Amino acid sequence: MNDALNLLKTRRSIRKYKDQQVEEEKIQKCLEAAQWAPSASNKQPWEFLIVTDEQVRKKLSEIHPYARFVAKSPVVFVPLTNPEVHPKYHKSDTALATLQYMIEAHSLGLGTCWAGVIGSSIETEIKELLGVPENLNVLGLVATGYADEEPTKTRKELDDLVHYEKY
Repeated sequence: MNDALNLLKTRRSIRKYKDQQVEEEKIQKCLEAAQWAPSASNKQPWEFLIVTDEQVRKKLSEIHPYARFVAKSPVVFVPLTNPEVHPKYHKSDTALATLQYMIEAHSLGLGTCWAGVIGSSIETEIKELLGVPENLNVLGLVATGYADEEPTKTRKELDDLVHYEKY
């Protein structure tokens, strides 16, 4: 079993992908990881869309100004939130599911990159393109594939981030 902290520390946003299909079994494992995310009151206010069609991925990359990379990723994971299932926590719960998808992808040797959508001016156009029902929200787009780059980002020091007892 992989060490969880090591997986978390080595996962990076990947914006360049090899021209290589992702095996269906790997996508299913990533979806299963998302399915098992924690959620408030176990409401699970999410649904997931998988986009592999090249023309649809290209169109998504044209709509989203910060997600040009989805055109070249063989898979795009689209997490959807359902405010009717949990009006208060649908966004945060679906974000947790998305992170679990991304961590599982990393554990399987895949790269991912997240681009937010929910509440933006492009959400309606993306919903129309993907046929997402009006009552659901598009949380974001997650490019998924085999990395064709090795980014090296660091993090702020814990001492600059952590406060004990009071701020």
